Amino acid sequence: MSRPHLLLGVVLFVLIAAWPIAKFLLLFPQDQWQVDVQVYREGGISVLQGRDIYAQMTQPPQLLPFTYPPIAAFLSVPLAFVPFPVAAWGWTITQLLANVAITWIAWFRLRERVGVWAPVLVGVVAAGFLWTQPVGDGIRFAQVNAFLVLACLLDLQRPRSRWLAKVPPGALVGMAMAIKLTPGVFVIHYLLGRRWREAGWAIGTATFVSLAAWAALPQASFAFWGGALSDPTRLGPNDGSANQAFRATLLRRGLDGAELTLAWAPWLLVMGVIVFWVAHRAHRQGDWIAEAGAVGLAGFLLSPVSWVHHLHWIMVIVPAILGWSVLRSRPDWRRVVAAATVIAWFVCTMPFWGVLWTREGRDPRWFGDLLIEGNVIGSVVVLALLAWAVRRTGRELAAGEVTPALHPARTTGSTVAAGD
Repeated sequence: MSRPHLLLGVVLFVLIAAWPIAKFLLLFPQDQWQVDVQVYREGGISVLQGRDIYAQMTQPPQLLPFTYPPIAAFLSVPLAFVPFPVAAWGWTITQLLANVAITWIAWFRLRERVGVWAPVLVGVVAAGFLWTQPVGDGIRFAQVNAFLVLACLLDLQRPRSRWLAKVPPGALVGMAMAIKLTPGVFVIHYLLGRRWREAGWAIGTATFVSLAAWAALPQASFAFWGGALSDPTRLGPNDGSANQAFRATLLRRGLDGAELTLAWAPWLLVMGVIVFWVAHRAHRQGDWIAEAGAVGLAGFLLSPVSWVHHLHWIMVIVPAILGWSVLRSRPDWRRVVAAATVIAWFVCTMPFWGVLWTREGRDPRWFGDLLIEGNVIGSVVVLALLAWAVRRTGRELAAGEVTPALHPARTTGSTVAAGD
């Protein structure tokens, strides 16, 4: 890595990221500014002052409650020692660094291909994803998804980085799961694959951290595990257009109660079978990038509440779709088009367009309703493209198009089953 290439990468990152950062941190309405970091900060203040963490709301007009496990409030204490604007800007900078780290790890194949130009690639890609709605909304709301994605990605990385060599596989997933419950889908993946060690470390780490939080914050722990956890309305209106879970689609169609459950259950079954099959097959192929992307996508597809920023996993899924073909002398244009489709889809803000369409009373009304479900549909499109890419990788391995020299998993003792 040469200094000129590193400097160029930094300059390009700043130039490409300038507009999204300016839009969300300089031009955004103050009453909607960095609302989630305000939630975290209030949680930290509640810990210091002994307030009821789950009864405290942020300032009007948002009035948002703390929705995370108690350990997250404990970890938010440092935010309470600085003014809110400082906390918000610091959170943004840390998110940007996490996105750069995700790009550096998830795009390792193309990074190897471009050699000394790797800093330029990483700078352009990491900044470019800020223009997509999932990653951009992470900055807009000051979300935690970048950190969760990074932790889970590091946990699945093969071979593991030297500085993580002594951290048992599964432990970082467990830590992420203790902070926010959605990474628990990785435990399901481990159990389905009979990977008892990883599952044990994930469950054990999450349990240890949660018990430590219970010892430090017993009242808050009882409030969360005894009630707040089971109340999805604390996350906001479940039928609003911002919720892009399939359950929200059903709520927007007027379903409720047993009718809602009966309609949602087949979706959970079908999507669960497909997405965990894709993850298992990717693991058998030694493709830990596709494996991580598939399991991360499962968290979005199977959750009762899925905000678009939960799809931060597209930063991992896009290079997974590109696959090992980036190491060849000639690109696989079908993979390139598939990856570009994912990016283009989420650069568009379809739910927002749909809300405007229906609010302005345009015809046909059904088209506006369809746009509102844009990211629900998009998540299925992403799953289909990822499944196609993983199957294609299997054929490439079987045909010898991907050689052991281009397949690190084969040289590190990982189990690879090309035709599985």
